[in-house]
Amino acid sequence: MATTTGPERTSQVLVYSDDVDTRAAVRLAVGRRAARDLPVITWFECATHDALVERADRGGLDLLILDGEAAPSGGMGLCRQLKNEIYECPPVLVLTGRPQDAWLAAWSLADAAVPHPLDPVAVAAACAHLLRGRLAATAIG
Repeated sequence: MATTTGPERTSQVLVYSDDVDTRAAVRLAVGRRAARDLPVITWFECATHDALVERADRGGLDLLILDGEAAPSGGMGLCRQLKNEIYECPPVLVLTGRPQDAWLAAWSLADAAVPHPLDPVAVAAACAHLLRGRLAATAIG
């Protein structure tokens, strides 16, 4: 959930991939903010299944970005697991291997999907959309 640290709110975003370059590409695509009207992002990174589950279980996250091509635990299977196990799971953006894998992202219960190779504009737009929805939902609830 977006938190307040001093005068500015922050969004807590976790990116999961076994590939450090993929994690860096996501952070670079989104930047400090997914959009000008959204809070500054505090980034968290995980490279393993266990680290992701442990961090997600702690809560307080506004968005999860999961690499569907990660090995040995792909982001789509992890997305489905988290959506079924975490009460009020934050929205999930899955990075798919190709555009045709969007149906797999839907099966995984992902809230959005962006294919590799990553288009920075598409990644930032998907993150902005999901963060706006999360912030609106937490403001209401």
